[in-house]
Amino acid sequence: MSRAERDEAAVRRLLDAPPPPVPPRLRVEAAERGGRLLRRNRAVRRALWLLLCAAVTAVAVWAAVADEPAGPPADTTPPLTGW
Repeated sequence: MSRAERDEAAVRRLLDAPPPPVPPRLRVEAAERGGRLLRRNRAVRRALWLLLCAAVTAVAVWAAVADEPAGPPADTTPPLTGW
């Protein structure tokens, strides 16, 4: 019997056997931890959205308040005098 066949037979035995019992407290702790993770992820997501909105607002205010350029850029450079 090859190693692959032995491994396959071992996996089949594991899958055919009934699942081991789960301690009752483990299920409660897992649910509590999952709830904490969901709340934390939700808070982080809201904070990032708030930061994004604040950044967009700041850029919009800056763009509205910033001075416009004095005029179109010059087509040529000014002559160098006084050298």
